Amino acid sequence: MSFDRSVKIAPSILSADFADFGREIAAVEAQGADWIHVDVMDGHFVPNLTFGPPLVKAIRKHVTTVMDVHLMIAPVDPYIAAFADAGADILTAHLEAGPHTHRTLQAIRAAGCKAGLALNPGTPVEAVIPLLDMVDLVCLMTVNPGFGGQKFIHSQVAQTAKLRAMIGNRPIHIEIDGGVTPETAPLVVAAGADVLVAGSAVFKGGSVTNPAPYGENMMAIRAAI
Repeated sequence: MSFDRSVKIAPSILSADFADFGREIAAVEAQGADWIHVDVMDGHFVPNLTFGPPLVKAIRKHVTTVMDVHLMIAPVDPYIAAFADAGADILTAHLEAGPHTHRTLQAIRAAGCKAGLALNPGTPVEAVIPLLDMVDLVCLMTVNPGFGGQKFIHSQVAQTAKLRAMIGNRPIHIEIDGGVTPETAPLVVAAGADVLVAGSAVFKGGSVTNPAPYGENMMAIRAAI
């Protein structure tokens, strides 16, 4: 993975057909997805339960772009090796998931993955300052994590701009996760974001047998930017 700040769209498979992940991933990549975003939730750190390492391993062979695995779990450290072995390219842990974030980021990098750090909407972006030289990506949640289809939290636009200024010329992606649409995408991109996670905004109206809407939805986001 070479670093660049071009805007990337990362469809979240949380909005795909759970019974047909392989073909859904192939379809959305063929329609122009840059990354594939996998939301891992434990029913404890966030109020929903989704995927474990076996599912991530099963879909790995279908992902030809970048598999971006977002760990909304606590504790996170005991599961880093399993998700790395399952084939994640990027592993993102939450700052709020445990007391030893620096150790968590070290473990992710030691496992051979790019290290991401996610922040909930109530966490000030200044909290990442001591960790900036440990991360490859910072994910700002623009909804409260746990469910797809929520409304975008607009106060995070200013937080995105603040984070971009803090990052400076470091090769760190700014990822936005939650409520990304053609209306909200231009706001966060103008503030400095370069990775947009979108679930329902990408998958709405389409299917494996009718994937053209996936491409149209992504083109609408790109056109808005």
